[in-house]
Amino acid sequence: MPTLDQTSNANCANWNILFICWLLATSSTMGSVFLSHVMEFAPCVLCWYQRMCLFPLVILLAVGLFSFDKNVVKYTLPLAIAGWLTAFYHTLLYAGIIPKNIQPCTQGVSCTEEYINMFGFITIPMLSLLSFSMIIPLLIILNRRMSR
Repeated sequence: MPTLDQTSNANCANWNILFICWLLATSSTMGSVFLSHVMEFAPCVLCWYQRMCLFPLVILLAVGLFSFDKNVVKYTLPLAIAGWLTAFYHTLLYAGIIPKNIQPCTQGVSCTEEYINMFGFITIPMLSLLSFSMIIPLLIILNRRMSR
C-alpha cells in the first residue's frame, strides 16, 4: 500500500504532465493566432480543422489542471488524436504525397501555400503535427499513471 508521501509525489508528477500538455497546447494556440493575426497568414480549411481540435484543449486542460480532474484525458485525447490525423493528412498533402485531385482546399487559401519553411522541412502543418505528436503520448502516459 502506497504511503501518503508516495501518493502526493505521484499526484504532483501527474499534475506536471498535465501542465506540460497545457503549455504545449497554449503555446501552439498562441503561435497559430500570431501567424494568422500578426503575420497575416490566411489559414486554409485544414488549418481551421486543426484549430478546432487545438483551441479547446487550452481550456479543457486548464480546467483539468485546476480541478485535477482524473477524467481529463477522456475528453482531451480524442481532440488531440483528431487534430493529429488532420495535421498528418495536411503534412502529406503539403509534401506532395497526396494527389491534387483529392485535396480539400479547392476554394480560398490553398492547403499547400508555403508561408514558412524553416531548415528546408519545418512548415506550419509540420509544426501542428509536432505539437499534437507531443501532446498525445503525454496524455496516454497520464492516463496510464492515473488508472493505477
